[in-house]
Amino acid sequence: MTAHRRQLELLAPARNADFGIEAVRHGADAVYIGGPAFGARAKAENSVADIARLVQYAHRFRAEVFVAFNTIFHDNEIEAARDMTWQLYEAGVDALIVQDMGLLEMDIPPIQLHASTQTDIRTVEKAVFLDQVGFSQIVLAREMDIQTIRKVADATQCNLEFFIHGALCVAFSGQCYISHAHTGRSANRGECSQECRLPYTLEDSKGRILAKDKHLLSMKDNDQSANLRALIDAGVSSFKIEGRYKDLAYVKNATAHYRQLLDEILLDLPDYVRASSGRCSYTFTPQPEKTFNRSTTEYFIHGRGEDVGAFDTPKFAGEEIGKVSKVGPDYFEVESQLELHNGDGVCFFDVHKELVGMRINTVNGKRLYPNEMPADIRRNMTVYRNRDQAYMRLLEKDSASRRISVDMVFYETRDGFALDLVDEDGVTAHAQCVAEKQPAQQAEKAYTSLRDNLTKLGATDFVARDIRLEIAQPWFLAASIINGLRRDAVSALEETRLQTYPRPQPATPSQPPAVYPEDTLSYLANVYNKHARAFYQKHGVSAIAAAYEANEELGEVPVMITKHCLRYSYAMCPKEAKGVIGVQGTITAEPMTLISGKDRITLKFDCKRCEMHVMGKVRKPVLAMPPPQPVQFFAKRP
Repeated sequence: MTAHRRQLELLAPARNADFGIEAVRHGADAVYIGGPAFGARAKAENSVADIARLVQYAHRFRAEVFVAFNTIFHDNEIEAARDMTWQLYEAGVDALIVQDMGLLEMDIPPIQLHASTQTDIRTVEKAVFLDQVGFSQIVLAREMDIQTIRKVADATQCNLEFFIHGALCVAFSGQCYISHAHTGRSANRGECSQECRLPYTLEDSKGRILAKDKHLLSMKDNDQSANLRALIDAGVSSFKIEGRYKDLAYVKNATAHYRQLLDEILLDLPDYVRASSGRCSYTFTPQPEKTFNRSTTEYFIHGRGEDVGAFDTPKFAGEEIGKVSKVGPDYFEVESQLELHNGDGVCFFDVHKELVGMRINTVNGKRLYPNEMPADIRRNMTVYRNRDQAYMRLLEKDSASRRISVDMVFYETRDGFALDLVDEDGVTAHAQCVAEKQPAQQAEKAYTSLRDNLTKLGATDFVARDIRLEIAQPWFLAASIINGLRRDAVSALEETRLQTYPRPQPATPSQPPAVYPEDTLSYLANVYNKHARAFYQKHGVSAIAAAYEANEELGEVPVMITKHCLRYSYAMCPKEAKGVIGVQGTITAEPMTLISGKDRITLKFDCKRCEMHVMGKVRKPVLAMPPPQPVQFFAKRP
């Protein structure tokens, strides 16, 4: 186990700087956020000034800030991308999360680079290559199992990051082009149109309908709560929560949940430490099922087993309340064990199997009065709660505090008194004052008062752990003197912590340059600019196709590659049929068809790799779109 992997990092998402600050306050060791452009969530952009504000707050706790810089760049965007790396570095950002290998061929600052999930790290060979070319941390594919993670850990030196919570892309990250093919909005450029969340009808090779109007490419949400110890043992050191589009309640709830789980594990594992400083306390009990999820799955961490699809709805249905027992003109009654509240959000599946929601104005026992009575609610329908108003109220308030432990030594000087502070990271601060020394008339009261005033750390980042009083006798000291001394020492400690913040250093690429595992790259390698092409040529690749977004791949090709398999979901998997009497040999991996409106999308199956390929080609309107233009940034919206 390498030394840096002994530090376990909880990595939380931030839509904006305020969300990031709350993530740190609720226990994140690091936060990832989008910058002004080039992030894989185009609608989660933030100014450099806002990111600098988040950096200032995070660094108080030795927490890190990563910027998602993980789109692929057009040649027209190279200069703007390079400029932004310097702006982010100067703002104090700790690392850039990167997809485009062209960045490694640019004049960028000495900042850590993390390989995004968009780089599609599914094999040991790919992980080793990225480790060797200078990535300090790599985000493993969500589909990777424990055994493969362990092999990657044994073969690499860099930190391994793994998604433990939140939404799952159905495709291998970086290998989904259906949005670009159909709309010109590229997932590799942060503009995914989420066609995977649409309803489809599934047809087999003989034209028989297997499923109608189901969300067949929609995944359940990831939850690795039960697998954290196994992931640590396998070599993962960064535990990532998905959700840069999610609301603040989700960020607080999920971050606090995993903070508590990891802290509990750390008590049992003395070889490991937290990656940042301070301990959190909460005004609520974390319950991730209360905030957005589409029911949960462990995905493929233990291999293929449970089905992973959320076919009924891509929305958040929430917890089951019970069945409708009676319907009145402006109310309905539900038999339920849950305590319901005024303002709760309630939903049900209507006769068209669509999720219909409403807000409950008044709860009177088992009788619920909604803000608007739905026309098609019926007896025996199951209803769900997707907003627990009382729980959300807790999360809307200040719901956590984070404090760094500090030891204090109060002692006499020749002409007054001094206070030394040492925090849990070993950072020290000193303050002293001139004061007249008057013996106290009540010794015990003087000691108690002195200790009480020293520990009044209030709204600071600190909490007193050990207090030593090195004085010859109890002195009478006005509270104002002690408070002033304490404030000066704390201010000095805060300043010293920021000045001594250990900014992470970038990794050094191996020499001679590592050889890429393949000598030929198809459109699946996402090479969209001359710098990326030069990078792969330097690393031994001889034939390099342009990225799919260049619109040079005009035939029908896989526009989505996924481990999710609809043949498996509908018990038509040839591998599963092996050895089953009466079934073996009767099932083959024939294509299927997804139907959405007038669109007919072919599904092909690569059973050797255990993959489903969604086929398609670029549509004519997309071919007519102009290429990306140079990016400009403004201090204010023009």
